[in-house]
Amino acid sequence: MNAYLEIIRPGNAIMAIIAVILMGVIGHNYSLPLILGMAATFLALGGGNAINDVFDIKIDSINKPERPIPSGRIGLNTAKYYSYGLFLSAIIIGTVISYMTWNIGPVLIVIGACILEYFYARNLKSTVLVGNLSVGFLTGLCFLFGGDIIGAETHTTLIIIISGILAFFALLMTTSREIVKDMEDIEGDKEEGAKTFPIAYSKKSAAYLSAGLAIIDTILCPLLYVYHIFNIYYIVIVFFAMILFFYSSYKILKDQNTETCSEVSRNLKIGMFIAFIAFALGSF
Repeated sequence: MNAYLEIIRPGNAIMAIIAVILMGVIGHNYSLPLILGMAATFLALGGGNAINDVFDIKIDSINKPERPIPSGRIGLNTAKYYSYGLFLSAIIIGTVISYMTWNIGPVLIVIGACILEYFYARNLKSTVLVGNLSVGFLTGLCFLFGGDIIGAETHTTLIIIISGILAFFALLMTTSREIVKDMEDIEGDKEEGAKTFPIAYSKKSAAYLSAGLAIIDTILCPLLYVYHIFNIYYIVIVFFAMILFFYSSYKILKDQNTETCSEVSRNLKIGMFIAFIAFALGSF
C-alpha cells in the first residue's frame, strides 16, 4: 500500500464514514451536504491518524516498526505537514457544508474534532483513560456530525436525538476497545513512559473496565428496538454483535496476553461493524 494512504489508515476512516452514511440512511436523506460530510470525515480522521503517527514515532519503532514513519517511507516533517493539510481540507469542506445548510454546527464539529485529534496525539493518548475516552468521543462525534447535517436539511430534531443515542453507544464500545488496544501495546507504552490505564492499574483492572463497558453497551442494545427507534431487522442482526461482544468480554477477563488482546480488539471492531449494519437495516 502507498505510504501516504497507509498512514491515514483508510480502514478506520471508512468506519467513520459509515457512521455518517448511517445517519443519512436513518434520516432517508442522501444530499450533497451529506456526501461532503463523508469527505470531511475521511480527511479529518486521516489527518488525525497521520499526526498520531508523528507523535508516536518512538512507540511505533518498538511496537509497529513497519509503519510508514519508523520504516523510513515517509519523513517525520513530511508526515506532520501532510496531516495539517488534511485537517485544513476537512475544515474547508466543513465550512462549505455549513454555508449550504445555513447551520454553523458542521464546521464547528470539524474544527473541534481536528483540535481534539491533535491534542490526543500530542498529550492525551498517554494519559489514564482520558485518551481512551477521547477516541470514543470522536467516534460518537461522527454520528452527531451526520445527524446535525441531516437535521439541518430536514428541519427536525428527531434525527439529532437519534444520532446522540448512537453516539453514546459508540462512545462506550470504542472506549472499551481502546483500553484493550492499550493492553496490547503495554510494552512499547512503558518504554515511552506513557501512563495508560493498564500501566497505572494493571492489565487485570483494565480487562474489568473494558469488559464492563462492553457489557453495559450490549445490555442496552435491545432498548433501541423496545422503544421503537429501530425495527425487527435491527434486533435480529444486532443479536450477532451482542454475542460477539459478550464473548470478547469473557475472553479478555479470562486472559490478558498480547495475542488475546489483539483478538478481542479485532472482534470488537467486527461487532461494531455488524451493529452498524443493524442500525441501517433497522431504520427501514
